[in-house]
Amino acid sequence: MNPKKIALAYSGGLDTSIIIPWLKEQYPGAEVVAVCGDVGQGDVELDGLIEKAKASGAAECHVADLREEFVSDYVWPMLRSGAVYEHKYLLGTSIARPIIAKKQVEVALETGCDALSHGATGKGNDQVRFELTYKALAPHLPVIAPWRMPEWGIVSREDAIAYAEAHDVPIAQTKEKIYSRDANLWHISHEGAELEDPANAPTKGVWTMSVHPEDAPDAGVELTIDFEAGTPVAIDGEPLSPATIVARLNEIGGAHGVGRIDLVENRFVGMKSRGCYETPGGTILLFAQRELESLCLDRATQHYKQKLALDYAELVYDGKWFTPLREAMDAFVSKTQETVTGAVKLRLWKGHIDVLSRTSPYSLYSEAIASFTMGDDYDQTDAAGFINLTGLPIRVAAAARKAGDAKVAGRKETT
Repeated sequence: MNPKKIALAYSGGLDTSIIIPWLKEQYPGAEVVAVCGDVGQGDVELDGLIEKAKASGAAECHVADLREEFVSDYVWPMLRSGAVYEHKYLLGTSIARPIIAKKQVEVALETGCDALSHGATGKGNDQVRFELTYKALAPHLPVIAPWRMPEWGIVSREDAIAYAEAHDVPIAQTKEKIYSRDANLWHISHEGAELEDPANAPTKGVWTMSVHPEDAPDAGVELTIDFEAGTPVAIDGEPLSPATIVARLNEIGGAHGVGRIDLVENRFVGMKSRGCYETPGGTILLFAQRELESLCLDRATQHYKQKLALDYAELVYDGKWFTPLREAMDAFVSKTQETVTGAVKLRLWKGHIDVLSRTSPYSLYSEAIASFTMGDDYDQTDAAGFINLTGLPIRVAAAARKAGDAKVAGRKETT
């Protein structure tokens, strides 16, 4: 491979920072085009990013504001699906990778790049997520994955820090505190250092987005979230953009200790890993969306959707966003959400979420039917026939078992 122009998925973090000079060393004369997607990681990561990339050797650096598109076209469909990976993980890193890789491909094609590159390690899930997107959107472009190449020669974060120092690349990590973090509007993840041992509890220094529940205000807070067709549209009656809804709920939830998890997960590449995640706004929204669904979906649809949510979560986790299967799943989910419109009032208190009320013009809940007071809308005598028909196979099986036991006992007596 002899690329002349390489589009690099660039975050300004440790790995991608050192990849710029490394690419220029390995491919003399090649230009590096750094591409960063602003998905809400914050000013700390984005300030001075263009200057840093160019100082590290990049010919160009493109920073695209993807925040509204990220939430409306990626997070909202995932939220409506109910996807949660392995009971806990709200897929914050997983759902951001497709849009970042998509923007990288777009810039690569616009600027005439003849190769793509990323800083994902050979042990992680992100290499799969980036490269499956490349295959869907630009299968003709070769991929340079330094962490998988023998020429790389860097086998640890300590090695990466040493390389950065030798090449005068400014980085935030130190050898005393080596956390790998990934932040966006939906969450922030924390991995590495003492967290690599599942026996170690996360220290207070790990968390950055939320207070410890013990330190949250004693009074708690109440808020109402409005939904239209399964999509959040307002907080406390105030219509807000998708990105603003998530950002505001992150602030509220984080202040009350909501949305922390500590997870040992099964990576797609075959190993277990341990990470700590903070998803305050996402935790609130998923809780509220489920409460509204309980009011608006019939039993069969709600239960089937729960099954699909498991597959949807795995699909997102595995990086298969740009696939016909995901589009087909979204079509099903969109149909289920047509009547998921209404408001859910919640109370946040020291890491807990309680539902205070659920209302919807499409509510399937009938007080007249559900009430203990007898009425004309439900004839309780119908239940006898229902139970008899439902229990028919059970009754037949029990009778057959009894008859069989009697025959076996009779044979034993004769012998």
